[in-house]
Amino acid sequence: MLMKASFTDPWLQTLGLLSALSGNSDAVAVDVAAVAACSGRNEAHLPVMGERFEVQVLVIDRPSQTTATVVWRDATHCSYGDQVWHASRARVAGVCAMSGRAIRPGDAIYKPRPCKPAPLNAGAMILQRVVNEAVLD
Repeated sequence: MLMKASFTDPWLQTLGLLSALSGNSDAVAVDVAAVAACSGRNEAHLPVMGERFEVQVLVIDRPSQTTATVVWRDATHCSYGDQVWHASRARVAGVCAMSGRAIRPGDAIYKPRPCKPAPLNAGAMILQRVVNEAVLD
């Protein structure tokens, strides 16, 4: 699978190849690395399973059943104080920005509401159950 992928980011390509060569049997991690590398959004950073990334994500409000107001702080990419995210279904595999859990296509998620220009974290996702748990805390 990795040999057929068209990588645009040499670092993600290196991580994906090292993961594959190390005998890592976690297919989800390899799939997520490939999705992140092939996303075509060089300005957006999608976290890869097992990668440490310093993003602070907090749910501060639930204006409706299908929206959440999120604080997103990433010192290396972007910071949003009150970003509106909406409920959706994952179209691609990914990693939950709050919990680090794997996201599979079809999972119930929240993602940043589309706007122009697109936010730098437009590819980020949070599992719906994680948002619901955050509201209860």
